[in-house]
Amino acid sequence: MKICRFKTKQDDIRLGLVTDAGVLDLTSAGITNLTALLESDDALAQLEKAAKSKLRQLAWSDVRLCAPVEQQEVWAAGVTYLRSKTARMEESNFSATAYDRVYEAERPEIFFKSLAEKVVAANEPVGIRSDAKWNVPEPELALVFNSKGKIVGHTIGNDMSSRDIEGENLLYLPQAKTYHRSCALGPCITLGTMEVAAREWKISLNIQRNGQSMFSGETSVGQIKRRFEELAEFLFRCQVFPHGAILLTGTGLVPPDGFTLQAQDVVEIEIPAIGVLRNTVTVV
Repeated sequence: MKICRFKTKQDDIRLGLVTDAGVLDLTSAGITNLTALLESDDALAQLEKAAKSKLRQLAWSDVRLCAPVEQQEVWAAGVTYLRSKTARMEESNFSATAYDRVYEAERPEIFFKSLAEKVVAANEPVGIRSDAKWNVPEPELALVFNSKGKIVGHTIGNDMSSRDIEGENLLYLPQAKTYHRSCALGPCITLGTMEVAAREWKISLNIQRNGQSMFSGETSVGQIKRRFEELAEFLFRCQVFPHGAILLTGTGLVPPDGFTLQAQDVVEIEIPAIGVLRNTVTVV
Protein backbone atom coordinates (compact mmCIF):
# COMPACT_ATOMS: atom_id res chain seq x y z
CA MET A 1 0.00 0.00 0.00
CA LYS A 2 1.11 3.56 -0.71
CA ILE A 3 0.21 6.58 1.41
CA CYS A 4 0.89 10.27 0.91
CA ARG A 5 0.52 13.60 2.64
CA PHE A 6 -1.29 16.18 0.55
CA LYS A 7 -2.88 19.60 0.61
CA THR A 8 -6.40 20.20 -0.58
CA LYS A 9 -7.42 23.30 -2.50
CA GLN A 10 -8.39 24.72 0.90
CA ASP A 11 -4.80 24.19 2.13
CA ASP A 12 -5.78 21.46 4.57
CA ILE A 13 -3.01 18.87 5.04
CA ARG A 14 -4.31 15.30 5.03
CA LEU A 15 -3.25 11.70 4.60
CA GLY A 16 -4.33 9.69 1.59
CA LEU A 17 -4.21 6.24 0.04
CA VAL A 18 -2.59 6.46 -3.38
CA THR A 19 -4.48 5.01 -6.35
CA ASP A 20 -3.94 5.21 -10.11
CA ALA A 21 -6.73 7.77 -10.34
CA GLY A 22 -5.58 9.94 -7.46
CA VAL A 23 -5.90 9.93 -3.69
CA LEU A 24 -8.43 8.47 -1.26
CA ASP A 25 -8.79 10.92 1.64
CA LEU A 26 -8.31 8.99 4.92
CA THR A 27 -9.85 11.70 7.10
CA SER A 28 -13.27 10.06 7.37
CA ALA A 29 -11.58 6.85 8.56
CA GLY A 30 -9.93 8.78 11.41
CA ILE A 31 -6.42 8.45 9.99
CA THR A 32 -5.07 11.99 10.05
CA ASN A 33 -1.55 11.78 11.49
CA LEU A 34 1.35 10.11 9.68
CA THR A 35 3.47 9.64 12.80
CA ALA A 36 0.63 8.01 14.74
CA LEU A 37 -0.03 5.65 11.83
CA LEU A 38 3.62 4.63 11.54
CA GLU A 39 3.88 4.14 15.31
CA SER A 40 0.93 1.75 15.42
CA ASP A 41 1.37 -2.01 15.32
CA ASP A 42 -1.42 -2.45 12.78
CA ALA A 43 -0.87 0.31 10.19
CA LEU A 44 -1.59 -1.99 7.24
CA ALA A 45 -4.68 -3.40 8.92
CA GLN A 46 -5.96 0.13 9.55
CA LEU A 47 -5.42 1.07 5.93
CA GLU A 48 -6.99 -2.11 4.59
CA LYS A 49 -10.07 -1.49 6.74
CA ALA A 50 -10.22 2.14 5.62
CA ALA A 51 -9.94 1.14 1.95
CA LYS A 52 -13.17 -0.85 2.28
CA SER A 53 -15.08 2.18 3.56
CA LYS A 54 -16.46 5.04 1.53
CA LEU A 55 -13.47 7.33 1.27
CA ARG A 56 -13.58 10.55 -0.69
CA GLN A 57 -11.76 10.21 -4.03
CA LEU A 58 -9.64 13.18 -5.12
CA ALA A 59 -8.09 13.55 -8.56
CA TRP A 60 -4.40 14.41 -8.78
CA SER A 61 -5.39 17.81 -10.14
CA ASP A 62 -7.23 18.53 -6.87
CA VAL A 63 -4.30 17.92 -4.55
CA ARG A 64 -0.77 19.15 -3.99
CA LEU A 65 1.65 16.60 -2.60
CA CYS A 66 3.51 17.36 0.62
CA ALA A 67 6.74 15.73 1.70
CA PRO A 68 5.96 12.40 3.43
CA VAL A 69 7.41 13.56 6.74
CA GLU A 70 5.98 15.34 9.79
CA GLN A 71 8.49 15.65 12.64
CA GLN A 72 10.90 12.91 11.59
CA GLU A 73 14.56 13.85 11.26
CA VAL A 74 16.20 12.90 7.97
CA TRP A 75 19.64 11.27 8.06
CA ALA A 76 21.76 9.72 5.34
CA ALA A 77 24.23 6.89 4.89
CA GLY A 78 27.16 7.35 2.53
CA VAL A 79 29.52 5.13 0.57
CA THR A 80 27.13 2.18 0.61
CA TYR A 81 27.53 1.46 -3.13
CA LEU A 82 30.85 0.64 -4.78
CA ARG A 83 30.09 3.30 -7.43
CA SER A 84 29.60 5.91 -4.75
CA LYS A 85 32.91 5.02 -3.13
CA THR A 86 34.70 5.33 -6.47
CA ALA A 87 33.07 8.66 -7.31
CA ARG A 88 33.86 10.21 -3.95
CA MET A 89 37.46 9.03 -4.11
CA GLU A 90 37.70 10.72 -7.52
CA GLU A 91 36.51 14.02 -6.03
CA SER A 92 39.69 14.49 -4.05
CA ASN A 93 42.99 12.73 -3.45
CA PHE A 94 42.95 14.44 -0.07
CA SER A 95 39.96 12.40 1.13
CA ALA A 96 40.28 9.25 -0.98
CA THR A 97 41.70 7.07 1.77
CA ALA A 98 38.86 7.95 4.13
CA TYR A 99 36.20 6.93 1.59
CA ASP A 100 38.02 3.69 0.82
CA ARG A 101 38.27 2.83 4.50
CA VAL A 102 34.64 3.58 5.39
CA TYR A 103 33.37 1.37 2.55
CA GLU A 104 35.18 -1.60 4.12
CA ALA A 105 34.75 -0.59 7.78
CA GLU A 106 32.34 -2.11 10.26
CA ARG A 107 30.87 1.31 11.10
CA PRO A 108 29.02 3.00 8.21
CA GLU A 109 29.14 6.69 7.37
CA ILE A 110 25.92 8.25 8.71
CA PHE A 111 25.26 11.98 8.79
CA PHE A 112 22.40 14.38 9.48
CA LYS A 113 20.63 15.62 6.37
CA SER A 114 17.51 17.67 7.14
CA LEU A 115 14.84 18.72 9.60
CA ALA A 116 11.32 17.75 8.56
CA GLU A 117 10.21 21.32 7.90
CA LYS A 118 13.05 21.83 5.42
CA VAL A 119 12.33 18.76 3.27
CA VAL A 120 11.30 19.48 -0.32
CA ALA A 121 8.23 17.68 -1.66
CA ALA A 122 7.65 16.26 -5.13
CA ASN A 123 7.18 19.00 -7.75
CA GLU A 124 8.86 21.62 -5.55
CA PRO A 125 12.28 23.11 -6.40
CA VAL A 126 15.48 21.52 -5.13
CA GLY A 127 18.51 23.73 -4.59
CA ILE A 128 22.07 23.99 -5.82
CA ARG A 129 24.49 26.15 -3.87
CA SER A 130 25.38 29.49 -5.42
CA ASP A 131 28.94 29.14 -4.10
CA ALA A 132 29.53 25.71 -5.64
CA LYS A 133 30.61 24.82 -9.18
CA TRP A 134 29.86 21.08 -9.21
CA ASN A 135 26.34 20.20 -8.09
CA VAL A 136 24.63 16.83 -8.59
CA PRO A 137 21.54 14.94 -7.47
CA GLU A 138 21.93 11.66 -5.61
CA PRO A 139 18.93 9.33 -6.11
CA GLU A 140 18.38 7.04 -3.15
CA LEU A 141 16.01 4.64 -1.50
CA ALA A 142 14.93 6.05 1.87
CA LEU A 143 14.02 3.87 4.84
CA VAL A 144 11.16 5.09 7.04
CA PHE A 145 11.49 4.21 10.74
CA ASN A 146 9.17 4.50 13.69
CA SER A 147 10.51 5.57 17.09
CA LYS A 148 11.36 1.96 18.00
CA GLY A 149 13.79 1.67 15.09
CA LYS A 150 11.53 -0.58 13.04
CA ILE A 151 11.49 -0.09 9.26
CA VAL A 152 7.84 0.63 8.49
CA GLY A 153 8.06 1.92 4.94
CA HIS A 154 10.14 3.15 2.02
CA THR A 155 10.19 6.34 0.01
CA ILE A 156 12.44 8.05 -2.56
CA GLY A 157 15.11 10.55 -1.58
CA ASN A 158 17.29 13.05 -3.41
CA ASP A 159 20.45 13.82 -1.45
CA MET A 160 21.55 16.95 -3.34
CA SER A 161 25.32 17.41 -3.11
CA SER A 162 28.02 19.95 -3.94
CA ARG A 163 30.86 17.68 -4.98
CA ASP A 164 33.53 20.38 -5.32
CA ILE A 165 32.97 21.58 -1.75
CA GLU A 166 33.13 18.06 -0.35
CA GLY A 167 36.12 17.26 -2.52
CA GLU A 168 38.05 20.28 -1.28
CA ASN A 169 38.03 18.96 2.27
CA LEU A 170 36.17 16.06 3.87
CA LEU A 171 35.35 18.29 6.85
CA TYR A 172 33.21 20.42 4.54
CA LEU A 173 30.73 17.54 4.14
CA PRO A 174 27.94 19.28 6.16
CA GLN A 175 28.14 22.33 3.87
CA ALA A 176 28.18 20.14 0.75
CA LYS A 177 25.19 18.11 1.90
CA THR A 178 23.04 20.19 4.23
CA TYR A 179 21.79 23.50 2.92
CA HIS A 180 18.52 25.13 1.82
CA ARG A 181 16.46 22.79 -0.40
CA SER A 182 19.14 20.09 -0.37
CA CYS A 183 16.81 17.21 0.55
CA ALA A 184 13.74 16.02 -1.36
CA LEU A 185 11.47 13.12 -0.40
CA GLY A 186 8.41 11.59 -2.01
CA PRO A 187 6.10 11.29 -3.67
CA CYS A 188 4.68 8.79 -1.15
CA ILE A 189 5.57 6.01 1.29
CA THR A 190 5.19 2.36 0.35
CA LEU A 191 4.29 0.17 3.33
CA GLY A 192 4.58 -3.55 3.92
CA THR A 193 7.68 -4.41 1.86
CA MET A 194 10.39 -6.63 3.36
CA GLU A 195 14.07 -6.00 2.63
CA VAL A 196 14.41 -9.07 0.41
CA ALA A 197 11.71 -7.69 -1.88
CA ALA A 198 12.96 -4.09 -1.75
CA ARG A 199 16.39 -5.28 -2.90
CA GLU A 200 14.79 -6.30 -6.19
CA TRP A 201 13.78 -2.71 -6.90
CA LYS A 202 15.45 -0.58 -9.56
CA ILE A 203 16.27 3.10 -9.13
CA SER A 204 16.42 5.26 -12.25
CA LEU A 205 17.57 8.85 -12.71
CA ASN A 206 16.82 11.18 -15.59
CA ILE A 207 18.03 14.80 -15.78
CA GLN A 208 16.44 17.03 -18.39
CA ARG A 209 17.55 20.44 -19.63
CA ASN A 210 15.41 22.41 -22.04
CA GLY A 211 13.42 19.28 -22.83
CA GLN A 212 16.49 17.15 -23.60
CA SER A 213 17.90 14.34 -21.48
CA MET A 214 21.34 15.30 -20.17
CA PHE A 215 21.89 12.14 -18.14
CA SER A 216 20.02 8.94 -17.45
CA GLY A 217 20.94 5.77 -15.64
CA GLU A 218 19.69 2.91 -13.54
CA THR A 219 20.95 0.95 -10.56
CA SER A 220 19.60 -1.69 -8.21
CA VAL A 221 18.81 -1.46 -4.52
CA GLY A 222 20.39 -4.91 -4.32
CA GLN A 223 23.83 -3.33 -4.85
CA ILE A 224 23.73 -1.64 -1.45
CA LYS A 225 26.51 -3.31 0.49
CA ARG A 226 25.05 -3.02 3.98
CA ARG A 227 21.87 -4.69 5.22
CA PHE A 228 19.02 -2.35 6.13
CA GLU A 229 18.94 -3.68 9.69
CA GLU A 230 22.67 -2.96 9.99
CA LEU A 231 22.11 0.67 8.97
CA ALA A 232 19.16 0.87 11.36
CA GLU A 233 21.21 -0.42 14.27
CA PHE A 234 23.92 2.19 13.76
CA LEU A 235 21.42 5.02 13.22
CA PHE A 236 19.58 4.27 16.45
CA ARG A 237 22.72 3.43 18.44
CA CYS A 238 23.10 6.03 21.24
CA GLN A 239 20.32 8.05 19.57
CA VAL A 240 16.66 8.78 20.33
CA PHE A 241 14.08 9.59 17.64
CA PRO A 242 10.77 10.16 19.46
CA HIS A 243 8.93 10.76 16.18
CA GLY A 244 10.82 8.21 14.10
CA ALA A 245 13.36 8.97 11.40
CA ILE A 246 14.09 8.64 7.70
CA LEU A 247 17.41 7.34 6.42
CA LEU A 248 18.70 7.81 2.88
CA THR A 249 20.66 4.67 1.97
CA GLY A 250 23.28 6.02 -0.44
CA THR A 251 23.50 6.33 -4.20
CA GLY A 252 24.72 4.06 -6.97
CA LEU A 253 23.99 6.59 -9.72
CA VAL A 254 26.52 9.36 -10.27
CA PRO A 255 26.53 11.66 -13.33
CA PRO A 256 29.90 11.95 -15.14
CA ASP A 257 32.55 14.26 -13.72
CA GLY A 258 31.99 16.88 -16.41
CA PHE A 259 28.32 17.32 -15.52
CA THR A 260 26.84 19.86 -13.12
CA LEU A 261 23.24 20.85 -12.55
CA GLN A 262 21.92 24.19 -13.75
CA ALA A 263 18.88 26.25 -12.78
CA GLN A 264 15.68 24.98 -14.41
CA ASP A 265 17.03 21.46 -14.92
CA VAL A 266 14.44 18.80 -14.09
CA VAL A 267 15.49 15.84 -11.93
CA GLU A 268 13.33 12.72 -12.06
CA ILE A 269 14.02 9.76 -9.76
CA GLU A 270 11.87 6.67 -10.14
CA ILE A 271 11.39 3.52 -8.11
CA PRO A 272 8.35 1.90 -9.74
CA ALA A 273 7.07 0.41 -6.48
CA ILE A 274 7.01 3.91 -4.95
CA GLY A 275 6.58 6.40 -7.80
CA VAL A 276 8.46 9.30 -9.37
CA LEU A 277 10.12 12.09 -7.41
CA ARG A 278 10.27 15.04 -9.80
CA ASN A 279 11.87 18.40 -8.95
CA THR A 280 13.06 21.46 -10.83
CA VAL A 281 16.44 22.95 -9.87
CA THR A 282 16.89 26.42 -8.44
CA VAL A 283 19.95 28.32 -7.18
CA VAL A 284 19.99 29.05 -3.43
